[in-house]
Amino acid sequence: MMVNIEEKKDFKHASLAFVKSHQPTLLVTATATYIPVDQFKLIFSEIADWVNRHKIQKLIFDKRQLTVFHQPSMEWYFVEWKEKMFEFGLNRHVKILPADEVFRQSVKIGRNKINVAFPDGKFHKMDILYAESLEEAIEL
Repeated sequence: MMVNIEEKKDFKHASLAFVKSHQPTLLVTATATYIPVDQFKLIFSEIADWVNRHKIQKLIFDKRQLTVFHQPSMEWYFVEWKEKMFEFGLNRHVKILPADEVFRQSVKIGRNKINVAFPDGKFHKMDILYAESLEEAIEL
């Protein structure tokens, strides 16, 4: 499957690409094994601008390069950033996780902690899905 990229921006630890598909989609690809929290917030601030400008409805976050799980980044992403994106109409988040089972388990534990700590978060109303490939993520 060929991915049709319309616009791209590179950061030190990730890249953004506007994917032309059946719904406005933004692809975030981790390009490093770890994204420091300050860079993570900078990247996702830029994503917010793209979501607003392009009326993005689906975000694909390809985390396959990551080897370090960072709970504070995940909590900020769920509790603060996703709250704002929900208001912009971004309602589908698709994650492509690394094959590493320890990383995957860390994500699961981290999500459970956030779910319990923030039972009224708007992220509960979003479609949060997981895929094993970019092609599968685009189809979801």
